[in-house]
Amino acid sequence: MENNLLEIKDLYVSAGEKDILNGISMKIKKGEIHVVMGPNGSGKSTTANAIFNNPEYTKKSGTIIFDGEDITNSKTDEIARKGVFMSFQLPEEIPGITVANFLKYAKNKITGKPVKHFAFKEELNQNVEELKMDPANLERSLNVGFSGGEKKKNEILQMLMLNPKLAILDETDSGLDVDAIKTVSKGIEMFKNDENAVLIITHNTKILHNLKVDYVHILVNGKIVETGNGELAQEIEENGYEKYKTM
Repeated sequence: MENNLLEIKDLYVSAGEKDILNGISMKIKKGEIHVVMGPNGSGKSTTANAIFNNPEYTKKSGTIIFDGEDITNSKTDEIARKGVFMSFQLPEEIPGITVANFLKYAKNKITGKPVKHFAFKEELNQNVEELKMDPANLERSLNVGFSGGEKKKNEILQMLMLNPKLAILDETDSGLDVDAIKTVSKGIEMFKNDENAVLIITHNTKILHNLKVDYVHILVNGKIVETGNGELAQEIEENGYEKYKTM
């Protein structure tokens, strides 16, 4: 029996009148890192949003199974509580709530248990140090006035603190310099273990330089046209997507 953490079966998704995903299927097991790559407009971010059942997208057919449970039509907050995390391309700014308080509140909602203050603070400070973040940011309003790199590091910090079963990273590397990309990669390595999985969505290969990925899926026009290992990403870096656009 296959032990898939996430299984997407023949998924068709539209936004408004436009069809975006045209029958994609994917299986992710615990302990694996998967990457979805493709040119702009190919449906990469739609895949992430469909898993989270973003109401802006309509599932026309297909199913999504997470940890043995059908979540195709589950609400977004229910999916999060089941252990799915998603980082965003453009993280929201939330005035009036500090980074530390947001993380404590989110952890409480996910686990359904009161957060033990001292253990939480110790873990938070350790992760901040590992990610080379400014500790002062913890007392600032969430993402308000943060640089692009600080916002993306903040997303990785959330992933580490919430410790989901599946982390979906949607273009977390976009707009980052080399050092920030290395920090994001380090955060993924810190998070990853045999009991969880990571789905990285990107059009860039730089984030993959410091990671050992298990599978790379090439998405073009809403279909997965090729699946391989890390060498496939290297080929894309050298030659681009041109040969896949006609498949």
